[in-house]
Order: sequence, then structure tokens, then C-alpha cells
Amino acid sequence: MNPLRAFYVVARTNSLTKAAKELHVGQSAISKQLDVLEKYFGVKLFRREQRGISLTDIGQELAERVVPAFDQILDAAASLTERSNDSKIRVHTYTTFAAKWLIPRLEDFHKQYPKLSVLIIASVDEVNFEKDRIDFSIQLGRGTRPGLEVDLLFDDIIEPVCSQGFLRKHAPETAYPQAVLRTRLLDSHYRPKSDWLMWAKACNYENDIADTPHMSFSSSVLTWQAAMDGLGVAIGQMALLTEDIKEGNLVAPFHQPVRTGLSFHLLRPRVQREARKIVLFRDWILAQAAATRPYLPDC
Repeated sequence: MNPLRAFYVVARTNSLTKAAKELHVGQSAISKQLDVLEKYFGVKLFRREQRGISLTDIGQELAERVVPAFDQILDAAASLTERSNDSKIRVHTYTTFAAKWLIPRLEDFHKQYPKLSVLIIASVDEVNFEKDRIDFSIQLGRGTRPGLEVDLLFDDIIEPVCSQGFLRKHAPETAYPQAVLRTRLLDSHYRPKSDWLMWAKACNYENDIADTPHMSFSSSVLTWQAAMDGLGVAIGQMALLTEDIKEGNLVAPFHQPVRTGLSFHLLRPRVQREARKIVLFRDWILAQAAATRPYLPDC
């Protein structure tokens, strides 16, 4: 590769002097590399002339293939370097997670690191780090992903939530919150009825929800908004609703949380040297997750 690289620079600049300067070596070193290449191929690639050198016909044919190939290699390397050194941090995650947990906390990150910006790619599709230009992915699962670095953020804990007004209207006796389970159950396309069944089975409320009508929404964000607006009772992912619970937008009347067995994890490619922006964002989001965990209900 070294002789080919020397050939590439000489063919592109048409000058030993310029090639030596670009590669930070002497002209004699360049000449030796060209001699190695000519002996390897058994052909003359350059004509040594009084005013310099020029490509032979065979040398020109080789240059027409080698020069574009090296240009592509340099472009690829430059692209990767730019990706590592730019100020954007690309985070792939679910719309619900972004809206309810990540975005409300981003102002703190920007205050600490004003020269960095976070670009959120909202998608339910599984990320492909080899194909997609993504720095991090936040996903709900069991945390085992070969070839990736995985950090635990917090466990997925669910329980019913509704508005205070809805609770007062449909379960005025605080000792019997199960009355709300016979009104209307709200669920989302990505958090289906199985969440209700899991919670009800764990807490012995299967009979209470057996005949209750459901209203479905395209996302959990809409489902929880519907609960805030008094349309029914929803299954809440408590890690994403800590602020709504603290502000009184939602209440959890049963105080019977259930772990789903899944957790939110921060995923990133496994590399030998991580860019500074990657280290800073990882440390920041792990600190934010640690600050969230004390607000989660005990199961």
C-alpha cells in the first residue's frame, strides 16, 4: 500500500517534489517506493525526463484506476472524522421517551455544553449502527446486544394513572379505586392491552377489567394526554411520568406498581476511542437516569 500511495500522489501531482512535500518525505524516498512498485509489476510506470517524470501508457492506465480509489478512501476517512468531530449528537429513540423524558431535560445539557447540540431521531425501528448515522439509541428491552456498549437507565414499571378529577368522579371512596377500572381503559398501539392484563393479573384485578371498554391511541403520549383530559384510566410507564405525577397532572390511585421485566437502556457502538461528545452525553444521561430512579415506585 505504501508504494501505491506514493504512486497515487505522484500521478495526481505529476511531480516528485510536490509528492515528497505532501507525504513529508524526501524525493529519494518517493523514488524508492516507485522502484518497488515497478519491480513488483515488472513494467515501467514512469519516464524519467530532464524536467521531471511523466506516466507511461501502462502507468496512465494504472493511475486511472488507482487515483479514484484513493480519492474514495480519503473521502470515507474524512467523512468518519467529520462525524466524530462535529458538534451534533444523534440520538435514536421512541417518540414517547423523547417527549416525556429526554426533551424536558435537554436544557440542562445545553447549559452545560452550549457548543454541542442533540439531534433526536424518533423511531420505533431497531437502530442499525453500521448503516445509520447514529451515536446513541435508547431502547426498551433486556439489555443484551452483542457488539454494543449497553448502559441501564431504569426499569420499566407500570401502573394505572388518571386525572384527579376522573378519580374523584368515578371513585369517590378512596378505599375503592378499582371503580375506575369499570369505566374506560386507555391504551396505545405500541403499549397494547397486554399491559393491562399483566398489571391486572399481578394485582388481582382481572375480573374488574374483563368487560371494560378500551379506547386506543397511536402513541403513549396521546394515551396519557387523554388520561389527563379525563377520558379514562391508562397504564402509565412510571419512569416517563414522574413530572406529571409531581405536578398533579396524573395520579396513581392504586399504588400497586408492577415491573414488566424490561428496562430502558442506552446503546452505542463499541469502539476503541470514543469522541469527547460521546463521553459527555453518556455521563450526562446516566446522571439524569440516576436522578430519576428515586422517584420510581417500589415494587
